[in-house]
Amino acid sequence: MIEEPLTSISELSTSLGLTTRTLRYWEEVGIIESADRADGAARGYTPYYVRRIKFIMKLKHLGLTIREMQSLSSFYGDAKQTDMMIPALIKTLDEHIETLDGRVANLTALRKEIVEYRQRMAEKLKP
Repeated sequence: MIEEPLTSISELSTSLGLTTRTLRYWEEVGIIESADRADGAARGYTPYYVRRIKFIMKLKHLGLTIREMQSLSSFYGDAKQTDMMIPALIKTLDEHIETLDGRVANLTALRKEIVEYRQRMAEKLKP
């Protein structure tokens, strides 16, 4: 059995621009894992876990919640098969797109209202 190199939590947090607390929290809520460690040993992350953490960072950047990421992790499960997770991810992303489309429509309507109101106010200033 080939032993994979482990990256310490401090090295990983520095390289990814995260705090060690964030990594510990993500581990506590079950969206990431560290490699099994001996009693008292520091957390270590294999290249596989580092890729998973980068994926979680991407999902966070896209606006997914911790709960949504937990759900995706449960789809992924111990089998580590993406064919179960990808449809759930697509569904979640579609929901986010729908939400964003609604926000954009609301902001566009608000912008139009502000422009019209500004024009009415500017008209009142004219002699």
